[in-house]
Amino acid sequence: KGYGYWASGAFALGGSAMWELFLENEFPSVNDIIATPVGGLTLGEVFYRSSDLILDDRATGNNRFGREAAAFIIAPTRGLTRLINGDAWRKRTTSGKQFGIPDVSVEVSAGIRVLELKDQIFDKGMGGAITINLEYGDKFETENQKPYDFFTLNTNLNIHSSQPIMSQLNIIGRLHVTDLIDTDKDFLSIGAYQHFDYYDSDTISDVSDKIPYKFCTPASFGVGFIYQRKRSSIWSFDAYAHINAVILGGSLSDHYVVDMRNYNLASGFSWKSGFNLAYRDKISVSTSYEAYKMYTWKGYPQDFDWDNLDAHNFNYQGDRSQAMLHAIALRANLKLRKQVYLTGIYANYTRDTNYRYFPDIFSKTSEGRIMLTYKF
Repeated sequence: KGYGYWASGAFALGGSAMWELFLENEFPSVNDIIATPVGGLTLGEVFYRSSDLILDDRATGNNRFGREAAAFIIAPTRGLTRLINGDAWRKRTTSGKQFGIPDVSVEVSAGIRVLELKDQIFDKGMGGAITINLEYGDKFETENQKPYDFFTLNTNLNIHSSQPIMSQLNIIGRLHVTDLIDTDKDFLSIGAYQHFDYYDSDTISDVSDKIPYKFCTPASFGVGFIYQRKRSSIWSFDAYAHINAVILGGSLSDHYVVDMRNYNLASGFSWKSGFNLAYRDKISVSTSYEAYKMYTWKGYPQDFDWDNLDAHNFNYQGDRSQAMLHAIALRANLKLRKQVYLTGIYANYTRDTNYRYFPDIFSKTSEGRIMLTYKF
């Protein structure tokens, strides 16, 4: 308690290194030393701040119990700390919020998802879907900004027998920002950002055993721009662009399977862009485009003896390869009534993986979602 983002990060890195070096009975894992603490910084900061939105030390009775329970689910370590030190039931004259009352926008959508794999075969499936979008803070504010005073979170959840419960999680957290242009007509800022991206899928149905896509970047940092056009009171328009270094991530392997792990560790770079266009909060359109170039630097000879594998001395990077991954999405909202919108989403994922010792793989997957959205 009392430590900022950077000091807390040092504790996370030190704790992970201590566990890997001194407390496990296996050799240190590069994945756990880098991805776990760096990705954990993102998740920890986002969920801690999200729980801060709910807690209110002035509340009592059922209202207080509900707030404490919800905050515990969102940030369990904070909830446990509040139980131990008594803050969970201690009534105060102030709310006790550590980050004040920032601007927050939350959208929750529920509906139907259709997923299609277009390869040598045509495979499709249908199920239920939930999408949650959270925007925390003011993305156009540049004065006195601390790490994660602005961040966005997007997640897709599925109710589909053949798909993972969570198929997507994207977090972009701003670490530092300064404005380049700030006039009555235009705004442009440049900042340093931390990224956490996760995409997952499984075989769509029993037509094929192919997995369309699977990749993640838990340790990624870069430079980003945000633009806003302020020349109309009827139309609103803003856009963004990022370029990032992926310190460590993972991409699907079509060949390498050890200990039930079907992905390669990888590093490389990525870029993202998109825009939001809205007319009087009645109709809006948004797009996003993400691309990831991922390299698995160290692989194994084609004649590697997998039957005599020494797990303690094994390098778990995977197949030596390079993968190009694209994720494109288009979303449209139509206002039906106050805070309720009809939402349509189309997304396309392409994966082009070039292997050193195996045939190259290309896959193209599309999905559509028809949903009802409630904006808080």
